[in-house]
Amino acid sequence: MDLLIFDMDGVLIDVSQSYRKTIQRTVRTYLETCFGFERTGRDWVTNQDISLFKSAGGFNNDWDLTSGLLLYLLSVSHIPPLHKRKTFSSIPETVDYLKEKSSAIHSKAAVQIKGKNLLSFLEKVGKEGGGLKGVYRLLGNSWEGWVYRSGDFDEDNLVKRIFQEIYLGEEFNSRYHLPRLFYKGKGYYLQEKILIPKKILASLRKKVRMGIASGRPRFEAELALKRFGLNLYFESVVTLDECEEEENRIFRSIGKKIKCSKPNPYSILKAVQEIDASNSQGGYVGDAVDDMQAARALKKDLPILAIGLVAGHRNKKGAREVLLRAGADLVIQNPSELLHLVSAQEKPRG
Repeated sequence: MDLLIFDMDGVLIDVSQSYRKTIQRTVRTYLETCFGFERTGRDWVTNQDISLFKSAGGFNNDWDLTSGLLLYLLSVSHIPPLHKRKTFSSIPETVDYLKEKSSAIHSKAAVQIKGKNLLSFLEKVGKEGGGLKGVYRLLGNSWEGWVYRSGDFDEDNLVKRIFQEIYLGEEFNSRYHLPRLFYKGKGYYLQEKILIPKKILASLRKKVRMGIASGRPRFEAELALKRFGLNLYFESVVTLDECEEEENRIFRSIGKKIKCSKPNPYSILKAVQEIDASNSQGGYVGDAVDDMQAARALKKDLPILAIGLVAGHRNKKGAREVLLRAGADLVIQNPSELLHLVSAQEKPRG
């Protein structure tokens, strides 16, 4: 083995207190701000709920996952369906519309998520192909008019706007040059920690060439790489930005929308190509169903192992079983085990 490509979230970086908490806070903010929902006890979304969504496949994008959670919650709430979304010229206008529309329907409605119902729901989503498309195939467009998850960032993409304000905090202003409307605190990204010690990365770097294929936007990937001083270990970093660029290129070419983020193997393949290691034997290290499916899909073009890493999972046994079912060739618990996967006879790289 002379090549390793890594996922970032849950593999290189512990995001249990950042992205996952951002998902929870975004759902809470959306329901409280736009519908006046009041919590009765625990949060509407737990870590287990998020893990169930990830295990269903197709939810590599956390904006999609957040939208899927909102659609599910509304489908089991007292809110009736609203089939069509309107177009607005500003985020405040979008919020005002949802407040007005929902206030005419209910008074301080309460909604709770139930694990048993969610599991059944996600099983059905999986049968519909998984991901947000699976949610829409299952629910139709019944609650489409309540969840503003697409469109312009400063006009009516409410899910992404709230999410980015919470995750980035003060960095939101420098990234988007827009005021924060929903969250004024410190960015949740500051709660991230490194999962694979630099000592291990340095040892691996002497033996193999390394890259990253992440579902993060480039700005957020570079934010983490800079914070933790990881740039020197990786020859290529492929992000959501490159996947979206490829999607746009394909659309211009054939007029068809094809999603290039995982489980599509495009980001892994691009990282390999940027390293100029197409003839190498290597592995892709990930922690989610979409990671394993992407690596498996790439096998027809490259001799690559789908390596599951469960170091960032609380329920390591359960995560191991999920990754193996998703197509992992092997699952490891400790990052140090990566060193044993590299040939002892590999010539050290300078």
